[in-house]
Amino acid sequence: MFTMKELNRQTDDQIVILKTASCRVDFEGTVLNFEPKHLMDWIRSIYHLATSDVIFIDNYFGFLASIQFKPNVKCIQLWHAAGAIKQFGLKDPSIENRSQKALQRFEKVYSRFDYVIVGGEKMANIFLESFRIREENLLRTGIPRTDFFFDETAMQEAADALIKEFPLIQQKKVILYAPTYRENEFNVSSLPLDIDQMHQQFKDEYILLLRLHPAVRLDFSNHYPDFVFDVSNHPDINQLLIVTDILISDYSSIPFEFSLLQRPMAFFAYDLEEYEKSRGFWEPYEQLVPGPVVFNTKDLIEAIQKYDFDFNQIVNFANEWNEFSTGTSSTRLIQAIYAKGENVTGADNG
Repeated sequence: MFTMKELNRQTDDQIVILKTASCRVDFEGTVLNFEPKHLMDWIRSIYHLATSDVIFIDNYFGFLASIQFKPNVKCIQLWHAAGAIKQFGLKDPSIENRSQKALQRFEKVYSRFDYVIVGGEKMANIFLESFRIREENLLRTGIPRTDFFFDETAMQEAADALIKEFPLIQQKKVILYAPTYRENEFNVSSLPLDIDQMHQQFKDEYILLLRLHPAVRLDFSNHYPDFVFDVSNHPDINQLLIVTDILISDYSSIPFEFSLLQRPMAFFAYDLEEYEKSRGFWEPYEQLVPGPVVFNTKDLIEAIQKYDFDFNQIVNFANEWNEFSTGTSSTRLIQAIYAKGENVTGADNG
């Protein structure tokens, strides 16, 4: 959204949004359903991909392996995470079981990226390995999405809207449980987090927001409608972070942005050994994350009750991973992409 605002502010270009069903954001302007089942939108989408001068993407899209851009097109990978705990791309351990043809397709997709946006040097090094791109493909402007955390007006508006939707936010503190997606987890009827225990211990002081991955469908009986709220369909996780007092996550990238708020977080890694074997981590998990690591609900409750969080660790984590994300990332990104005859690789750290 911040990238779009800057495009509108700095350019006169027509903006066309291609989105799939998993995208929860309601964009303004020309929006096309980028899925074959929406045939006319699909055809129009292909047309725009073939004729656009600048293309922004935010994930891995296999179609890039086969599409032909016209000469001098700039393809910019915004990615969907400010940092990385688990390995991905060509470093994902699971690709060892993929065919040579699949590996070639991955490499071809990554070769389409003219620029990859990074928020810090740690993530820059990860992209170099994951996508096998060159140094000149990195754009150190910071992550546009993080501009939100430096915009007091936008944050207040988001908080006011959520308070209107969930009035209990004004009366109690908020715990947000936002786990990462796991394979074969499309429909779940229960959570590894023991809701009964959480309610028993925290019902008087907190409410619990559940934010599951877009691919997951939660089907469970909510026995505590004044304590548990499913916010999985909320379009913007960053807005939810504004009202969150304590974040519970695991291997998700959400903590990298939440750390900008310098608030406590705990890591509920109940399947740590299994997940590490299947996905792999960039560095030892318990050394990387800026908060206590627990393996069951009982220990999680104890960690929250003790409230013995290392805020210096959180600040250091935020500074390290958000080195270039200082509130003007969107502005610097669009200036860099549309610069004529300039080197589009530097970053302003001010």
